[in-house]
Amino acid sequence: IESVYVLIFLILVPKKEKLKIRGILAIILSIFVTVALVSILALQGSHRKLFCGVATSVFSVIMYGSPLSIMRLVIKTKSVEYMPFLLSLFCFLYGTIWFIFGLIDHDPFV
Repeated sequence: IESVYVLIFLILVPKKEKLKIRGILAIILSIFVTVALVSILALQGSHRKLFCGVATSVFSVIMYGSPLSIMRLVIKTKSVEYMPFLLSLFCFLYGTIWFIFGLIDHDPFV
C-alpha cells in the first residue's frame, strides 16, 4: 500500500520538485539496498538481528519524526490546515500498539 502511495506521489508531484524528490527517493532506496545486502551477505545470527534491529529503530525514528516538519508550518500559520488529523491519529495509535507489544514481549527494538 505504501508503494502505491509513493508512486501516486511521484506521478502528481509538481514538475519543479520532481527532480529533487527523485533524488531523495534514490538516496533512500540505496540506503535500503545497502542495509539489506549487508544484513544478508555480511552478518549472521545475533549480529544480523542486532544490525537489523538498530537499522529498523533508526528508520522508525525518522518515520515518526518526519511529520514534525509540518509542525513548524502549523505553528507559523497557526492553522492545522496542512496537518492531516487521521494520519496523525493513526500514527499515534500504531506507535502506541507497537510500544505495548514491545513491553509485553520484552523486545528492546520494538
